[in-house]
Amino acid sequence: MTEQEQNGANQDVKRWTAKRKAALILDLIKGTTTVAQAARTYDLTPAEIEEWIEEGLRGLENNLRSRPKDVAEQYESQIKDLQAKVGELVLEIDVLKKARRLFGQPPQE
Repeated sequence: MTEQEQNGANQDVKRWTAKRKAALILDLIKGTTTVAQAARTYDLTPAEIEEWIEEGLRGLENNLRSRPKDVAEQYESQIKDLQAKVGELVLEIDVLKKARRLFGQPPQE
């Protein structure tokens, strides 16, 4: 009996939630079912199931690289660095505009 069957999933599943997809992929990884068997049982195409497997593997790889909190911290750090750079560039533009005025050159658009 597969994990899907143990969880009471009926064969007429109309909506495949992430949890149900994960349970099916886990069954495939464990070898308790095959793609062909799952396709027949749940009226899916093998291509659909293979796509879910690929999505799951991409998600698994990403989750093993870093925790979501780490990713958020990386983004925040990157945003702060970019904001600092923008501030520097704005200051540089202001200095250049003042220098042009002091030397009697018209401002550039």
